[in-house]
Amino acid sequence: MGREEEVPLKRMRGGLALAAVAVIAVGACNSSSGTAAPSVPTTVGEGEGALTLVAWAGYVVGGTGGEQVEGYDWVSPFEEATGCKVTVKVGLDSANMVQLMKTGEYDGVSASGDATLRLIAGGDVAPVNFDLIPNYKDVFAGLKNQSYNTVNGVGYGVPHGRGANVLMYDPTVVTPAPDSWSVVFDADSPYAGKVTAYNYAIYIADAALYLMKTNPDLKITNPYALDETQLAAAVDLLKQQKTLVGKYWGTAQEEIDGFANGDMAVGTAWQYQVNTINAAGGKQVEAVLPKEGATGWSDTWMISAKAKHPNCMYKWMDYILSPKANADVTVYFGEAPVSEAACAEAEKQSAGHCEAFHANDEDYYKQIYYWNTPTKTCLDGRGDICTDFDAWTKAWTEITGS
Repeated sequence: MGREEEVPLKRMRGGLALAAVAVIAVGACNSSSGTAAPSVPTTVGEGEGALTLVAWAGYVVGGTGGEQVEGYDWVSPFEEATGCKVTVKVGLDSANMVQLMKTGEYDGVSASGDATLRLIAGGDVAPVNFDLIPNYKDVFAGLKNQSYNTVNGVGYGVPHGRGANVLMYDPTVVTPAPDSWSVVFDADSPYAGKVTAYNYAIYIADAALYLMKTNPDLKITNPYALDETQLAAAVDLLKQQKTLVGKYWGTAQEEIDGFANGDMAVGTAWQYQVNTINAAGGKQVEAVLPKEGATGWSDTWMISAKAKHPNCMYKWMDYILSPKANADVTVYFGEAPVSEAACAEAEKQSAGHCEAFHANDEDYYKQIYYWNTPTKTCLDGRGDICTDFDAWTKAWTEITGS
């Protein structure tokens, strides 16, 4: 999730031979394809000298080939400690990141929940041996064994952080302060023309969540598990919303610019946009978790099934969970760290950060429905009656094109 312009990727080829780790792939039968895959590694050897990543903007900053942001660099310490020179390709959105991982050119990806199950089903990523990731033991229990990155009890990655898709608004325009998503969905919203929404099919879940809380007759229990009737209701709501939308945003920068120039005044956002706008010192915005709850994300660092530098990727997955590195990235981006130790480091950089982002508040995160991949087999256990992501993508094209 945080999602801006691309960063040029200078591909690093060659490197040392794979030391003690074999090429890593799925450690059990792929439940979607039915094909067996090699086992997970049992040791991690010396780094191969390079690491190529696909990541959201703001996740891989500094070093030799990360994004360059003045005053921020959590990649260089990793490179110095491991000898793994990092290069990053910033993903445009989840679909783009899935396609990039299918090329086999990258060692790992910071995948959101609307991509993780697609990557697993496609055999593009491998399960991990958590025993080879020492910092994983300290990760909050609420971030382990989640439905978006665990299949048949097999885990496919480590968490980066987590956060909510908040309702961001311009307090000089939106009054009184909103406490409901109704301001972006109701046909009579006073902010017509100033409403914005995320331009991607997964946003259908936001409409489904609102309907889940406001229209119980639809019997929606999971915003990512919609049968045809439930999907049709969400589509109708989103078509209604379109009459309010001045512009959809596809990258974080589009929304930042839209709020800064006054084209947008209220809509879904990541905390990253809120932080960036307010740090600029011009127009100030506010954000709230509405009473209906919200969708959200818990991105997962996953290793490619064709990783050319698996040792370096295992070292990266452990490093990004380490207290200082995880504090650096989550404070910068605006999300909850993954452990108490990372929270302690985050407090040194931003007092009250973990309290503000509810880092270990599972009651808070019960209100958050993490991005997940819609599948024909309903995620709420109703059987094979739900609509899959292809159907959602088709519906989204209909919504935004109508």
